[in-house]
Formats: sequence, structure tokens, C-alpha cells
Amino acid sequence: MSDEPFWETVPLWRMTRPQWESLCDGCGKCCVHKLEDDESGKIYPTNVACRLLDSRTAQCKDYPNRRAQVPDCVRLTPAKLDTIDWLPASCAYLRIHRGQGLADWHPLVSGDPASVHHAGISVIGKTVSEDDVGDLENHIIEGEL
Repeated sequence: MSDEPFWETVPLWRMTRPQWESLCDGCGKCCVHKLEDDESGKIYPTNVACRLLDSRTAQCKDYPNRRAQVPDCVRLTPAKLDTIDWLPASCAYLRIHRGQGLADWHPLVSGDPASVHHAGISVIGKTVSEDDVGDLENHIIEGEL
């Protein structure tokens, strides 16, 4: 058995479901709406979160049933990492895929599930629910949350 952490030795496509799920740092950034310019393809981030995102914890309120409630919710898989262009650079799945390893604030590295929040990486306190907004274009932000 290796002393190396699984994310450094197991390819993403070979990870067990629990290993894969544990890579999620809990930032909530993937649950924030983005807009794409039809002509240029440019992605514009907003501060508007999916209605299932708990703004106090940055966690999905109904993760097991999210796709039933939000049909366009994307189930992230290793195969999709090359095609999804809206994941933040801080995303653990993307970092592992690119060979960058996990950030020091990642809960698997720090041992603290709240380290992502303490590092200011999560969306806690930075979003509004889609239930509370009209036009997403009025909520475009500069940079990332």
C-alpha cells in the first residue's frame, strides 16, 4: 500500500465514487450561474446561485436528487473535464486533471472541512439565489467569486 494520497496515485477515471466525491472542495462555484456570449463564446460569471445551493454552507440542499429538481445540473465526470470551460481554476477536479495537485486549503490536504471557506475560496456570503433575481445579465461580475 502506498503512503501517497489517492489523488496523487489513482487516475481520475479509476477513482471510486467516494474518492471522486471527496475531491469536491465544497466551494460552491460550480453551482453559480454563468452566461455565455453566443457570438464570442466568452463565459461571464454571475453572483447568482442555483436555488438548491445553501448560501450559508455552499453545499447543495438536495445533492442526491439535484438533477430531478434542476434538470440542467451538470454531473461532473472525468470525461467532461476537457469540454467544460466554466469550472474555476481552483476546482480540485480540474487541478488534478491538469496535474497541479490539490491546493493547500483543500479539505483533503488541510484535514479541515472548513478550510476552503477560511481561505475565502467558497461562495459563502457572495451569492444571491436565482429565486431572488430577474435578469441574470444584471448580476454579471468581474473575475471569479
